Amino acid sequence: MTPLLWTLIAIQIVMGVFDTFYHHEFTARIAWRPSQQNELRLHGIRNLLYAALFLGLGWFELHGLWAWLVIAVLMAEIAITLTDFVEEDLTRKLPASERINHTLLAINYGAILAWLVPVLIGWAMQPTAVVVAYAGVLSWIAAAACIGAALCGLRDFAAARRLARLATPLAGELVAVLPPAKTVLVTGATGFIGGRLVASLTEAGHHVIALVRNRARAASLPLPITLITSLDQLPSDTRIEAVVNLAGEPIGNQAWTEAKRQTILQSRLSVTSDVVRLIGRLDRKPMVLVNGSAVGWYGLWQDQPLTESAKSHACFSHDLCEAWERAAGAAEAHGVRVVALRIGLVVARDGGVLSRLLTPFEFGLGGPLGSGLQWMSWIERDDLVRLIAHVIARQDLSGPINATAPLPVRNLTFTAELARRLRRPALLRVPAALLRKIGGDLANELLLGGQRVLPNKALSNGFVFRYQSLRSALEAIL
Repeated sequence: MTPLLWTLIAIQIVMGVFDTFYHHEFTARIAWRPSQQNELRLHGIRNLLYAALFLGLGWFELHGLWAWLVIAVLMAEIAITLTDFVEEDLTRKLPASERINHTLLAINYGAILAWLVPVLIGWAMQPTAVVVAYAGVLSWIAAAACIGAALCGLRDFAAARRLARLATPLAGELVAVLPPAKTVLVTGATGFIGGRLVASLTEAGHHVIALVRNRARAASLPLPITLITSLDQLPSDTRIEAVVNLAGEPIGNQAWTEAKRQTILQSRLSVTSDVVRLIGRLDRKPMVLVNGSAVGWYGLWQDQPLTESAKSHACFSHDLCEAWERAAGAAEAHGVRVVALRIGLVVARDGGVLSRLLTPFEFGLGGPLGSGLQWMSWIERDDLVRLIAHVIARQDLSGPINATAPLPVRNLTFTAELARRLRRPALLRVPAALLRKIGGDLANELLLGGQRVLPNKALSNGFVFRYQSLRSALEAIL
C-alpha cells in the first residue's frame, strides 16, 4: 500500500481517537447513559472490525478469498456507521463539533476506500494466500492501532452490559407525599434537577406547566405536559398550586469573568421577577413558591457545622444566592409561602458533579482536589426531588432549608468512596495552585472552599433521607 494511503489511514485513526475520547467519553459520557446501550454495541462491533483490519492490512497482503473478506468488512463498517448515525440522532443531541468530526471521518473514509478497494480487488484476483508484508514503522503503528481499537471495542461492550444492569428507580413514587392532581409550574424544567422533577410529577399524574427557553430541548420531557416559553402566555385564571423555580445559567461550566457573573445573576433574577409578577396577577395564588438557592449562601467556612440559622461570609456565591432568595421573597407580599432550597452538590449518573468525575476516575485519572480537606455537602438527586415534594406538601415549612444529606464528607472521603466503588486508584491529586490559576474565584469557592452544611430543618420536620451516607448513594447510583 502507498504512503498516501497510510497517511489517510493515520488521519482516520487520529480523528477516530478524538471522537472516541473527547466526544463519547468526556463530553457525552455515553458509557454511563442507559439510553446509549445500542450505540455502545454498534461502537463495539465497529472497533473490533477496525482492530482486525489494522492487524490484517498492517502486516500482510491478503490474497484471494481473504481480500474479498476484507472488502466485505469494509462494506459492513459502512452499514454499521450509517446505523450508528441514525441511533445517535434518535437518542441524543450531538454537539456541532461531533457532527463536523463525523463528516470529516466520512469524507476521509471515502478517500481511503477510493485508494484501497482497487488494491484489494487486485489482491482478490490472485490465489488465496496470506503473504507477510512487513512495512517497518507503519506495521508497528498498525499493531498499536489494532490493540487500541480492540480495547475500545471491549470497553464499549462492557459498558453496554453495565448499563443494562443499572436500575433507574420509578420517578412517580418520589412525589407520593403530594395530594393527587396538583398543577405545578416548573422553571428550569429541562435541567438536571428540573427534568427529574418533571418526570416524577407527570408519572404520578400531576399536571406540569414547564417554562423552557428552547422547545427543542424539551423534546425529552415526558408527556403529558404544557410547554410555555414565557410566563406571559399564562392567563390570569390559570390554576397553579405550586411553583418550583430552578431556572438559571450554569454556575460551574466556565471561569467567572465579569460578564459571566452578570449572566449568572441576571438569569436567576430575571426569571424569578417574572415568577413573582405572574403570582401577582393570578386570580388564585399558588400555595407555595419553592425557589432554588445553594449552600454557597453561607460563603467559605472551614469545619464549622452550618444549619439554617448560621451566618454567612461575603463572596460571589453568597451575593448570588442572597439576591436570588431576596427576589423570591417578594412573593410573600402576595400571601404565598416561600421556601429557599439551599442545595448542595447533587449526585446522579447523568449530570452534576458526579457525572463529570465518572470518566476520569474510571480511567484511573481521579484524585483529591488541593488538600482534599474541604467539605462537600452533597445530596442524591432523587432525595432532592423527594424533599421538594415534602416542602410543597408541608404547609408549615418556609424560609431557607438546607437541601443536603445529613452526612457531608471531605473531598478526600468523596474521592476515596468513588474510587472504591469503581475499583480504581485515585492517586492523581490536582494542585490547588493549578486550579486557582485556571478557575480563579470559581476554583476557590466551588472546588477548594467548602461548607459543612447540615439539613436540620428538613430532619426536624419529618423528612427522611433514603441516602444519608455517600457510600449508600454511590452504591445505588453506580
